Amino acid sequence: MSTQKGPISQFLEKNYLHFNAAALVDAAKGYEAHLLDGGKMLISLGGAMSTAELGISLAEMIRQDKVQFISCTGANLEEDVMNLVAHSHYKRVPNYRDLTPEQERELLDQHYNRVTDTCIPEEEAFRRLQKHLEDVWHAAEEKGERYFPHEFLYQVVNSGILEQYYEIDPKNSWIVAAAEKNLPIVCPGWEDSTTGNIFAANVIKGKLQASTVKSGIEYMIYLSEWYRANSAGKGVGFFQVAGGISGDFPICVVPMMYQDLEWEDVPFWAYFCQISDSTTSYGSYSGAVPNEKITWGKLDIDTPKFVVESDATIVVPLIFSYVLGH
Repeated sequence: MSTQKGPISQFLEKNYLHFNAAALVDAAKGYEAHLLDGGKMLISLGGAMSTAELGISLAEMIRQDKVQFISCTGANLEEDVMNLVAHSHYKRVPNYRDLTPEQERELLDQHYNRVTDTCIPEEEAFRRLQKHLEDVWHAAEEKGERYFPHEFLYQVVNSGILEQYYEIDPKNSWIVAAAEKNLPIVCPGWEDSTTGNIFAANVIKGKLQASTVKSGIEYMIYLSEWYRANSAGKGVGFFQVAGGISGDFPICVVPMMYQDLEWEDVPFWAYFCQISDSTTSYGSYSGAVPNEKITWGKLDIDTPKFVVESDATIVVPLIFSYVLGH
């Protein structure tokens, strides 16, 4: 057991010895070893990880250079900031399994959007952010400039305009940490998020041009340029939290480069870990075992591969704590 590590890591090494628990420790040690060997790491965020307040541990990972790139859904991009500016207005519903359809409708009528046991306060969360995003969208369009969704959010966060609304310590917001570092992000499928919907509504009303926000294809090009510049040496690892587009989009950059661009010197992902409560099933992406990715040209035979089939809200903060030495 490592003496340099803190009590959380020591607890994991002493108690997490078998099954999913052992897989968690193996994945954490693999992550740490990859970084110590000079590798870089991409983290993908699916599910509702920002509403689960993963920012408490992820922000520190960003500050300590334990992650070099993030791929996330539009929901995770915006919901970290929503928690930052409207935390006190969130509502927990521990007995959510018992809610009737009528009670669910009551939540909607009260402007609450439920994610499992947590209700996001639509009015306070979305509207506090909406005006300031619309301002930067319009400002860019007036200057003939175009940016990615995350770059617009960085502009709002870095301007300080949201500080008047802060309801948590900003050190627990991963977007604040990422904006301070100008961390590269891809946000595939941003259109299906609330802020993406708001942007689409502005376009339909004729208030904005669709081209003002850069597209998913441009995100893929952006990621391919970053990967080419950062995959030498030990290479880039892939730490997948949940599944879906935030995982599948970035992992595809490798086969895209060597199959479709016919670049022969593209290294495979150098580490892979998947944290998901999706079990192996027929046709599932989130539940597919890592070896399936070998057939798609994403991972190599000897790529270190880890799967922890468990709740990411429990597992990921523990792995991050281990990597941080806590």
